[in-house]
Amino acid sequence: MFSLEGKRGLVVGIANEQSIAYGCARQLRRQGAALAVTYLNAKAEPYVRPLAEGLEAEIVVPCDVREAGQLETVFAEIEARWGRLDFLLHSIAYAPREDLHGRVVDCSQAGFLQAMDVSCHSFVRMARLAEPLMEKAGGGCLMTVTFYGAEKVVQHYNLMGPVKAALEAATRYMAAELGEKGIRVHAISPGPLLTRAASGLERFEALMDAARERAPGRRLVTVDEIGALAVYLASDEAAASTGTLAYIDGGYSIMD
Repeated sequence: MFSLEGKRGLVVGIANEQSIAYGCARQLRRQGAALAVTYLNAKAEPYVRPLAEGLEAEIVVPCDVREAGQLETVFAEIEARWGRLDFLLHSIAYAPREDLHGRVVDCSQAGFLQAMDVSCHSFVRMARLAEPLMEKAGGGCLMTVTFYGAEKVVQHYNLMGPVKAALEAATRYMAAELGEKGIRVHAISPGPLLTRAASGLERFEALMDAARERAPGRRLVTVDEIGALAVYLASDEAAASTGTLAYIDGGYSIMD
């Protein structure tokens, strides 16, 4: 069950061992998938490349979605090396600190647009570039990472709430548009956990403590548990599922 032998996938968003993207990549590799891994820039490469090598990643390339042409170069490399793509994990988000720590009503236009571009529209761009490669594979799976703050107001989540709401809506629309080609699209919604990206949120440790108390199991999820869900969604056994908002939060989202 859930074997990924013979499948090839791209993982975007590994920063360190605590990254959701790394937990997912580790589980995807354990189930037999061949991986392509990106790192943000030269500063990030020394942290990411050893992890990619441990995953036996066949492709390791830089990707800053803010830099013109870098994302296209990633997919050109995948096409040249593999000729197809079976799955993709998008696990990147960004907002300027001053906009992230302020009220939504006070955020700058530039900050809002940058947060939307990196955190949401980059997934749309990846889907467009992945589409022809997944068609060659007979279908595929696109996955992104969201958070409950897209649905309900979570204190200190601020600007990322509207941005993640847009990401979830884009997931549903792309699932509808790409379904006839056998391409499935999912948003994975973990509970709070400490990652490099999340550490930029104001008072995030308090948010994690509150989530731990709120969740029925009184604990936070792990990146490996999130990865296990990604394995299922990328597998052939999930062929009948698309457009889902898949919670992996220990029940955090069901509580008042």
